[in-house]
Amino acid sequence: MQVRLMVVDDSAFMRKIISDAASEIEGVTVVGTARNGQDAIESIERYRPTVITMDIEMPKMNGIDALRIIKKNHPDIQVIMLSSHSVEGSAVTMEALEEGAFDFIEKSSDRGDISFITSQLETKLLTVNQIDGKPDKKDKNTAVRTERKEVMGTFDYRRTKAIVMGASTGGPKVLFQIVRALPRELDIPVFIVQHMPKGFTKSFADRLDSECPLRVVEAEEGMLIESGTVYVAPGDYHMIIHGGRITLNQNAKLHGVRPAVDFLFESASEKYGKDLLAILFTGMGKDGAEGMEKIKALGGYTLAQSKETCVVYGMPGYAVTKGVVDEVLKPEEITEEIRKIVKVKKWN
Repeated sequence: MQVRLMVVDDSAFMRKIISDAASEIEGVTVVGTARNGQDAIESIERYRPTVITMDIEMPKMNGIDALRIIKKNHPDIQVIMLSSHSVEGSAVTMEALEEGAFDFIEKSSDRGDISFITSQLETKLLTVNQIDGKPDKKDKNTAVRTERKEVMGTFDYRRTKAIVMGASTGGPKVLFQIVRALPRELDIPVFIVQHMPKGFTKSFADRLDSECPLRVVEAEEGMLIESGTVYVAPGDYHMIIHGGRITLNQNAKLHGVRPAVDFLFESASEKYGKDLLAILFTGMGKDGAEGMEKIKALGGYTLAQSKETCVVYGMPGYAVTKGVVDEVLKPEEITEEIRKIVKVKKWN
């Protein structure tokens, strides 16, 4: 698919940098630019973009307000935000992701470090280019899910001692939905790896914490694992479960990412064995599948987000293809599966 890109930024310098960089990417055509959110909204019919890069801080109309209007009136347009990793910038970025932004590009602290921005831009635009659209209503994965739910939905939720989750592109929005709905009575730890750079995971955890009945924290080295707490892997660190504590490391990237879902899933399988519930959400690539294979081999239970609800069906799709997923479910169905943990323990 050909990406039709509109660049929105109040800085003429940044508009030129992003436009020039995007023009060098195969499959991308820069169709126009805009100076602020209002200008962008008024230019959509003229340029007909499929993707918009949007600065957050702009005069007349900022990026967040423009994003809300664009996603309401043009839901198929993917919006990539440009964000600072300052405390304020990362917090607003989390708001943008929850409002439906496809992803974000981190602005370099050095205005002259153009390669830092252009490399991210290429990655994000190539990811957009691999979205194959909405599946047909008769998508084979839906049929697989129905069959598996009847045949394999026999996991004893009373024995669940921990939940692990992994996500990438599109993950923040669905994780906000899932974590917000966690039951207050959930008396087990929850661990999350969301592919996100350093400087943003703290704001991600804080935003989750403000809306979740449970305590949500960005994990720290040596942190004691406690029931009823949600641990978010910090950006640029792999999160490992070791004994009753969390360990962090900066070992080599896995699948090109750090933190990697596989490291969390594999270490959790060693600690919790058959008493572990693993969930894989939307994201590019294949991170998480190997970890799920180990969890399933030890008797744990594995869920994956359905194709029709994913922004990118890479990670869950690869796990399904490998045959390591017990059920493929929509986010609201995943929420109900988690609620079963509390329900069965309450009545047994």
